[in-house]
Amino acid sequence: MAEVAAPSATRLHLYALLLLISSTTVLCRNLSSMIMKLWEKESSCNIINHKAALFVFGDSPYDPGNNNYISTTNTNFQANFWPYGKSYFSEPTGRFTDGRIIPDFICEYAGLQLIPPFLQPGNHHYFHGANFASGGAGALDETNRGLVVNLNTKLNQFKNVADQLKQRLGDEEASALLSRSVYMISIGINDYLSTTKKDSEQHRSMITGNLTSVLKVLSLTAIYKTGGRKFSFVTMPPLGSVPRIKARKTETKTNFCREDYWLKNTIKQMINPSKYGFKTGDSACCGSGLYRGINSCGGMRDVKEYEVCKNASEYLFFDSAHPSKMANQQLAKLMWEGSYSVTGPYNLKSFFEY
Repeated sequence: MAEVAAPSATRLHLYALLLLISSTTVLCRNLSSMIMKLWEKESSCNIINHKAALFVFGDSPYDPGNNNYISTTNTNFQANFWPYGKSYFSEPTGRFTDGRIIPDFICEYAGLQLIPPFLQPGNHHYFHGANFASGGAGALDETNRGLVVNLNTKLNQFKNVADQLKQRLGDEEASALLSRSVYMISIGINDYLSTTKKDSEQHRSMITGNLTSVLKVLSLTAIYKTGGRKFSFVTMPPLGSVPRIKARKTETKTNFCREDYWLKNTIKQMINPSKYGFKTGDSACCGSGLYRGINSCGGMRDVKEYEVCKNASEYLFFDSAHPSKMANQQLAKLMWEGSYSVTGPYNLKSFFEY
């Protein structure tokens, strides 16, 4: 009998041991789950308490690649092919330059993670902000309709993000985050370019008038209602000095440039490029024709032939219309810590510190 009882006792001990191991495993899993939830909550709280987010609205100078994800076959509004991105990302990302764009540098200066395109698939938490910019977009719905994401749609996307933040963080914390956040807006160039020499002065005035009212009603009102108080706008760039326009007006002997100024330093860079580390301020690194002003960079648009420089950092413009990574960095630095005479009444650094 003793010999039979021993195995039974052994089995009993084994069952008890297995039960203990099983219980310990469940306990560890529960503890692990609890710790992860606490860590995620703590992480989100740290972000809310110490960081202002960055929300970006605009067109191609601010677009990190949103146009990669819209249903358009018009490559005039895309930059997801070589040599775009070659100087920093080593591959095209959809940014209309050889590397980083202005919002990317602002993220670096502000200590934020690089903000991906809003339309990029994935699980985004938006604690650091969101970038809704779309190359070719305008403030007016009719500008490049159906080919880009217009401002009205961007603001609806932002409202959805604000709602998601409230669901994840609660109304109070989400409102605090949105109130401290910085809102960068660069739009209107494509609306202005939609006018032509044949258009009457009355038509051009109507376009610019509509731009002003739309920006006030859509941007300021919509974002202000969610708590936004810190806005960054850039004025119209010197379009007459952009390679694409400069080549066109040289060929047609017309004067496109009137009173278009975008950050005083841009003009200085064009007039005296060597002072700012550039080899040239009038021709693009990538393109074809006079000043490489034909929009052919990458050979994926209407004109297939193009040239590309060896060192894009030597050029103020990367393609026929967009600044190089080096120029974007200089412009971002001015926006970040520029004086009142260049960036006023506040610079972006003061926005993130306040």
